[in-house]
Amino acid sequence: MRSQLTSRLFGKPSRVPVTCAAAAALALTLAACAGGASRSTGAESPAPPPAAAAPSAPASASAAPTGLTGSADSSLAVPGYQVGEIPPIPVFTLPDLSLLTQSTGVFTPDLTKDITSVPGVKVTPARCDEPGVLATGAGTTVLDGDGAMSYSDASVTITNDGDGAGTYLDASVTITNNGDGSGTYMDASVTITTDGDGAGTYLDATMTVTVDGDGSGTYMDASVTINNNGDGSGTYMDASRTINNNGDGSGTYMDASVTITNDGNGTATVTGFSGTVTVAAEPLPPVGKVGSFPSIDAIQPVESCGTLITLEDGVLFDFGSYEIRDDAAQTLGNLAEVLIESNSPTLKVYGHTDSISDEAFNQTLSENRAQAVVNALISEGVTASTEATGYGETRPVAPNENEDGSDNPAGRQLNRRVEVFIPAF
Repeated sequence: MRSQLTSRLFGKPSRVPVTCAAAAALALTLAACAGGASRSTGAESPAPPPAAAAPSAPASASAAPTGLTGSADSSLAVPGYQVGEIPPIPVFTLPDLSLLTQSTGVFTPDLTKDITSVPGVKVTPARCDEPGVLATGAGTTVLDGDGAMSYSDASVTITNDGDGAGTYLDASVTITNNGDGSGTYMDASVTITTDGDGAGTYLDATMTVTVDGDGSGTYMDASVTINNNGDGSGTYMDASRTINNNGDGSGTYMDASVTITNDGNGTATVTGFSGTVTVAAEPLPPVGKVGSFPSIDAIQPVESCGTLITLEDGVLFDFGSYEIRDDAAQTLGNLAEVLIESNSPTLKVYGHTDSISDEAFNQTLSENRAQAVVNALISEGVTASTEATGYGETRPVAPNENEDGSDNPAGRQLNRRVEVFIPAF
């Protein structure tokens, strides 16, 4: 594990995938800036691989070079660097927070998911502000009328407080949204917390990332610890080396073979098995700041207070008739089965027509059609309290005529309908 992480820190930048129970990916990148020619400009360079083996017999201290020199013994250098150069502290980026930031959709469950639309039958949430309870299939939805909602079934519990806050809980995932930009995502392998002010934490079985929102933060796993103080200073430590950057150009590097101290004023002192030397060295560049955790969106209030099932009249009736067609029996039978399973205590059936024929005829036709559907549902075993109401041509959902006064057959077809409303109580 340590050698893999060392290669990530001191080699090419890479991404570390983390799999969670929600089947979404999290990634954490630990990267160092490019090396080579960039070192001559003072830019950050990749940190070293493990130091080379020490000589079998150290030279005496009296043989160490003295004074300022640019051609010291290469055994005093960190492999891949000039004598006196200190590898940069790796800069870690934030983990992917999409599991938390994209979770707001789970707080507005589809209240119609247990009733399937088929040709001629359309299922939609009913929009109104009445409080109540809607039982759908194996679950129950409670609506408070002020945007708040709770839903529960055998596998999930969802609470929407109506003020932007809420919770989601199932067998593998817990999500808390506090409504003020802060929240928590947690499953069996990952915990993510964002405080809403740029600070947050990420934790899994192998690593921890903490961000304070002011550019500072820490990364820690079983073999590596990185502290970024947000002011240009920081530290890196693993089992074989320690790097300190003081943020003012000075800093130190130490492993089993060499110790480097950069005074921040153009020189560095290097001590190894072959002696000690003072060399010219550029001041250390400051450690870049850590990014901030984004806030999460507040949960939208729930506006639906029930379910509206729309049946085209052509599916149920012949033109001008309120006798249910033989081939409509299967459609009504399927609908009755769903309504029975939903345990809805109350149903309202509304009949509507287009504007063909006179108003009195359309009113009577709409009433008779609504009652015919009620009778058919009862005969199929629906025991809910039912109420049939006819609205005639008074509640069109589309124009019966075009703007030029010509007939609009498509609009009239939409207006000829029967609606079954399942109120949320």
